[in-house]
Amino acid sequence: MNMSELQTNKPWYKQMWPWLLISGPAVAAIGCMITIYLAINLYADKPVRDGVVKRGLKVEQLKVEQDRK
Repeated sequence: MNMSELQTNKPWYKQMWPWLLISGPAVAAIGCMITIYLAINLYADKPVRDGVVKRGLKVEQLKVEQDRK
């Protein structure tokens, strides 16, 4: 038996190439999950800017009442 016959008889999960091809999308999916987690937990309640209120999905400008005398 030569080396090429030994390599082709291995099951797919013992080969290097499937794991190399799977690793790229797996790393991207993990990075996406981390990004979503950070966005929800760290930046969900931050104010948009001064004078603006977020109510649900709607962003409204606060009315500033000035005393006119």
